[in-house]
Amino acid sequence: MQDDANKLEAKKDYLSGMKYKDIAEKYEVSINTVKSWKQRNNWQRGPTQKEVHTKNKKGAHKVEKVAPKIVKELSANDGLNDQQKMFCLYYLQRFNATWAYMQAYGVDYRTANVNGPRLLGNASVREQIDKLRNEIANDLFVTADDIAKEYAKQAFADIGDYVEFGGQESTIIDEDERELLDDNGNPIKSHRSYVMFKDKDKVDTSLIKTIKSGKDGPVIELYDKQKALDSLLKYFEQRDTDAQSNEQTIVNIQMPQIGGDDDAGS
Repeated sequence: MQDDANKLEAKKDYLSGMKYKDIAEKYEVSINTVKSWKQRNNWQRGPTQKEVHTKNKKGAHKVEKVAPKIVKELSANDGLNDQQKMFCLYYLQRFNATWAYMQAYGVDYRTANVNGPRLLGNASVREQIDKLRNEIANDLFVTADDIAKEYAKQAFADIGDYVEFGGQESTIIDEDERELLDDNGNPIKSHRSYVMFKDKDKVDTSLIKTIKSGKDGPVIELYDKQKALDSLLKYFEQRDTDAQSNEQTIVNIQMPQIGGDDDAGS
């Protein structure tokens, strides 16, 4: 019984980051014994904040802003191994299961394209990702709906809200400020196009990507409408997928069991 208690306490020490040598000295056993406990009882230590930083270099800044909370959440999850935890971290960067699997497991695209979505469907992994997404959202004080609204604004922005443009005719004046006339004595007119920016107080400047001076004058650029539409479409597709998944879960719970105890005894 004492041995079992030592194993349990040793596991807590290991998960907290204590080294094999220190654990062995604390419980007066050999280092090999501690390693044996770890292997037989499947002790899985979550990635430390330093490990997250070194293993997760590409795009790591997207998650590191709330890294302490995320690492703590992952470390407390004994139901996932280290690679599954790294998959969760990578998935939160791009919400792409294939890419996340490639980064976490170091495999090629074809393998990841099969196993990534499959791992994302794992109930424990999905539950962990949902928790981490909530941690990030709460820390940033923003929700997926808030982001979708911003994409919607970009997708349906109209350049006409920011500039006035058109054409106008005017008579041509000579050096003596007299109208030039054609052979019939009619004023000669020219057609000119014009573009004018609206006053900044009358427009939503959050939808302007850049304003710069070009060779032909000032240039105003809005955010990419097609990119915003694609992101918005992915958001609604994911929401529909989540809704169908939840509906399927409810159906499975409510479906009556066929057979029952009578079948078990036959």
